[in-house]
Formats: sequence, C-alpha cells, structure tokens
Amino acid sequence: MEEKKLDINSIIGFVLIFGIMMFWLWQNQPTPEELEAQEKAKQEQVEAEKKAEIPEEAKVTTVQDYSVPTVSDSLKLINLQNKLGAFAYSAANASDKETVVESDLLALKFNNKGGYLSEVKLKKFVDFDSVPIYLIKDNNAAFNINFGTLDSRTLNTKDLYFEPSVAKNGEITVVSMKLKVSDSKFLEYRYEIKEGDYMMDFTIRSQGLSDVINSSQAVNLDWNLKTYRHAKSISYENRYTEVVFEYEDGKDDYLGQQESTEDIAEDVSYVAFKQHFFTSILLADAPFKTGRFLSQNLVQDEEIDTVYTKAFTTTLPLELAGGEINKTMDWYYGPSDYKVLNSYNRNLDEIVPLGWGIFGWINRYLFIPLFGFLGGFLPYGIAIIVMTILIKLIMSFVQYKQFLSQAKLKILKPELDEIREKHKNNKAKAQQETLALQTKAGASPMAGCMPALIQLPVFYALFQFFPSAFDLRQKSFLWVKDLSSYDTIAELPFHIPFYGDHVSLFPILASIAIFFYMRLTTGQQMASQPTQEGMPDMGKMMKYMMYFSPIMMLFFFNNYASGLSLYYFISNLISIGIILVIKNYILDEDKIHAQIQENKKKPKKQGRFQKKMAEMMEQAEKQKQAQQKRK
Repeated sequence: MEEKKLDINSIIGFVLIFGIMMFWLWQNQPTPEELEAQEKAKQEQVEAEKKAEIPEEAKVTTVQDYSVPTVSDSLKLINLQNKLGAFAYSAANASDKETVVESDLLALKFNNKGGYLSEVKLKKFVDFDSVPIYLIKDNNAAFNINFGTLDSRTLNTKDLYFEPSVAKNGEITVVSMKLKVSDSKFLEYRYEIKEGDYMMDFTIRSQGLSDVINSSQAVNLDWNLKTYRHAKSISYENRYTEVVFEYEDGKDDYLGQQESTEDIAEDVSYVAFKQHFFTSILLADAPFKTGRFLSQNLVQDEEIDTVYTKAFTTTLPLELAGGEINKTMDWYYGPSDYKVLNSYNRNLDEIVPLGWGIFGWINRYLFIPLFGFLGGFLPYGIAIIVMTILIKLIMSFVQYKQFLSQAKLKILKPELDEIREKHKNNKAKAQQETLALQTKAGASPMAGCMPALIQLPVFYALFQFFPSAFDLRQKSFLWVKDLSSYDTIAELPFHIPFYGDHVSLFPILASIAIFFYMRLTTGQQMASQPTQEGMPDMGKMMKYMMYFSPIMMLFFFNNYASGLSLYYFISNLISIGIILVIKNYILDEDKIHAQIQENKKKPKKQGRFQKKMAEMMEQAEKQKQAQQKRK
C-alpha cells in the first residue's frame, strides 16, 4: 500500500485555515461593555444558584407577555444537543416561566417546561376553610408523553421546554405550547378555553416529526394527580374519591377504595380523577386502545390532618399515523355536579355515584328532578323536609298494607297457636294448616314482607342521593353550616373510634326517632308472631335490634352529610305519625276480625305460590309418614 505523506499543499491549507480562525476571533471579540455585562450575569447566576438548586421558577407570562428569552451559551447548546438531540432547538430558547390564562370560571397556569397545566383554580368555589379550590397546584399533577427517537434516545415531554403563544378569539382563548425541532417541525399541545364552560378542547399534534419519532416504539401518555383534601371530614371525602373510567363503548367502572388497586381496560373513552364534589377528566374523541389505571390511598390515619387523599395514575397509548401524532381530546376541570356533567351528553353522569340499576333510575328520574324543583324556590334544608314528606306520603299506602298484615296476623294468633299445639309433633302438618288458615283469612306473612321490600329501593336510592347532591354543598340550615358535611355542636378533646372527635346533633335526633319507630313496629311484629319453641330467643333478638339499630345509626352517621341525617330524622318522625294514625284512626281490629271470619267462610282460590307451597308440604308429610311406616 502506498505510504501517505504530508505534502506542501496540505501545509498551505492548514496555515490558511488557522489564519482565518484567528481573524474571525479578532473580529468577534467582545467589547468592554459586553464583558462587563457578562461578568454581571455570571455574578447573578452564582447568587441564584446559592439560593436554590433549581432554575428560577414561578415567573408568570401573561396573555400579553409570552416572549421567550434566548440562551447564547455555546457549551449549553452542545450539552443539550447531546442530551435532547433534535429537540435541543426548543431547549435553547427555553424559559421556566408560566403562561397565565383566565376565564370566568377557571384560572389556569401552563408550565413552559412540559407544556402542561401546572395550576387549575375553580374561581366560584372555596373549601370548608374558605380557601379557594385548586385541583392542580404546587406540583401535585404531571402530564407526560414518553417516546423514542430515531437516534436511539428516550425522551419525556415533562422534561422538555415548550414555546408558548396565546391568542384571543372572541370568548375563546387559545393556548399553544410547542416543543420545536425547528419552526416547521414541532410537537404541539393546543388548549381552547371557553367562557362559561368547565370543558376545554385539547389537541396533541405533531408536524414534521416522522423523521424524529421512532414509530416502532410505544408512545405513551402518562397522567398523574394527587388529590387535595377539600372537605371537613377527610374520611367522608376520601370515601367518594376514586378513579372512574369509561370503556368499550359506554361501559363504566371504578377502582374502589382499597389501599392500592390497579386495573386495565380496552377502548377507553374517558378517565376521571374524582374528588367527591370536584373532578378532573380527560376525554378522547376516539377511544384509546387500552388504559392502565392505578389508585393509592394516602390517608393512613384519619386523625392526622392530611393534605392529600389519594394518588391517581393512568397510562394511555398514543397511535401514530404516518409517523405523526394527532389526538383530539377534552379536559374537564370542575364540580361533580350531576346537572353539569349530564349536560355534555357524554355519559359523564356515571361519575356521580347514584347507584346501579333501579337505584340509579330512581335518583335520575325522581329524586334529582324533584329536589331540583323544590330547591329552586325553597331553602335547601326546607327542600329536604318537603321532599321527605312527599316521599313518605306516597309510600304511606305501603306502610298501611304492612301494618294491616301485621294486625291480621295478631288477630289470628290464638288460632295459629292452637294449630301448632294440636300438631306439635308434626311440624309439616302444622305448617300446612297454618298456611291454609292464613290464605282463607287473607293474612299471609308475605303480605307484610312485600311492602318492606318495596321500600328498600327508595331507602337505598336516597342513601346514594344525599352524599352526591352537589347543591347541598356549603348550604346552611338552622345550626348546620354545610348540609353536605357533618354538623357540630361540640368538639371532643379526644377521638372515639368509629365516632370521631365531635358530636353531631342530627344523627342523635335521627337515632332517637329510629328507636321509637322500631319500638312501635317491633311491638306489633312480636304481637303478631305465633307462640312456638324458640320464640323467647327470637323476641330477645328483636329487642336487641331495637337498641342496636339506633346506636349503629349514631356512630355511622356522625361523620356523614347532615342532610342525610336530617332526612332520616324527618322520615322516621313521619313514619311514627303515620303508624299512630293507622293504628288509632284507620284500623279497627273488631272490623278486621269480622272480615277475617267472613273470608274464612268463602272458598279461597290459591295462588300459584300458595298452591306450590301446599303441594310441597303435602309431599313432605307423605314422605315422613312413609318413613315412619318403614320403621
């Protein structure tokens, strides 16, 4: 191989290059003024680094001021190029400032580093301590897109700098955050904030990045939020704080209240980080293929004043089309108000826990419209009382049927006891004759059970309705300052397990009303029960329940919404009144007894259920007799 030698032409070339570089350095040497400015900048930087380890933050870029300073340090450019590759362009023109935008409902801050919302304030609401409601503040939230590049880098948008711009178009404010490779190549977050609306349009799109983003690697969207405490009772608020998501074209689910729980779903339409009366929702126009959700409880001890209730995390994949990202979505930051959420017609009403099946239907189509109507012209405490009266009047026929059945059984008790005594050695025969007598007299025990079962859906629906009624939030009544939280008449110097460190009056009143109601109904039930072996134990059990139920009510509802306790107090008072009226003015036991005797004379056609029961008893009796014969 021919040996390479350094010839005269190469020497001349090196000399010329060296001369050109020296001339360029001489021409571009800084002036004394520039040297002084640089020295001053270095001193300011040293002082800033002494005060904090991170760059200066929390500077505000208003709608009118969203200019981006230029970084001229060549070494920094080289380092950024090595670390960020193509996106060093955006970082070189970066700032840690925030962009501030407001509507009539929301006060928002967008962090230039990461391009996401760093603060969301709901302007019309305050918490239990009159502090403004912030859903996002002081780094409790993070939004990030993780992707790979063709030059084998893995980048996170939360660590990269976006260039902001703000434009006003009538009642719509458009915030554009661009992560640039160049002026024509970028990743953009586009937010459209509308006046009078808690929902904002949100688009993630890229332009000219097909030669930057590695389409063979997954591109994931990560959204994290630690939910702030906003209510007086952290345990009560935490009970209704959870992740809710919609998937597979209309199905909805939630993660529940475990210490830590995780789930995966397909075709995810929205994800809601619900905080009892407020919620943050990310909605997609076209569903995400999959979604991974995680919830962690941060309240380890309810006696400790905790800032956060739960930590939520979700991961959603972004699809590339032609190597580019184009995903249209929406953000909702606002109240968990059924009327507001339902108005968007996107199945968001499922975020409000109104109950499943028939319980949810009763709330949606009866209690919410009725309470909304009454609350339109009455104070909310009075509206609860009026709604309770109306419900109890509608259900009074059920109580009448139940009490009538118990009265009939009470009148038949001597005859039923006689049957049981006659056939005390043959229980099957006793049951058969008992059923026949009750059928003829029209006094089946099932007639008393069915009215009670009819009341259960109403009872449970109301139990779900009051904790979810946003209209009750911070509405006062009598001594109660907030019908959506517990009322306090005394603070305790200690904490009682399952009860708390305060005394609420409405649960006490409701417990007293329940005691007297159960005393009336339990006495009637015991009087209608036939005498048989083991009955004294049954009587004791019913007496225990008469005392246990009010005590359970007292402990269980001490931390619940006072509006719910008010409902149970009024409801049981009305029930006591209805029973006394039925017993003393409507039911006449002599007339009922005469009617029973008339019914017994008439041939009574058995229903299917009664006929089937009679056949089963008859077969059981035959089998018993056959067994006795074989012996």
